[in-house]
Amino acid sequence: MDERKRDSMVAYLRRRMAQVGIKVADLAAALAEDRSKQKSVRYRNAFGDTWDGKGAMPQWLVQATSAGQSLEHFAAAKPAKKLVSRAPATVDWSKDPFAGTRLATARA
Repeated sequence: MDERKRDSMVAYLRRRMAQVGIKVADLAAALAEDRSKQKSVRYRNAFGDTWDGKGAMPQWLVQATSAGQSLEHFAAAKPAKKLVSRAPATVDWSKDPFAGTRLATARA
């Protein structure tokens, strides 16, 4: 997104927030609450149901474990670390024994 579009979007969002009565502090608090909820999730199923591992086990997890599924199956994965994009490795084709032969151009 270019800078002009971004500035336009920010201005639009601020205008709409003012119309509805939402303050920046309210928005920041809501985002912080969402982040803390996501961090506390220890188990999750395919439908998005979650459990933090505290208190009674929810019904969906009780049913799954009594049906034979392991608790580890539902363990929420930790967020993956961002991978640094690297340039693709260059290949030295000068020592390719099949260069120039039919095998070099054959399709699988």
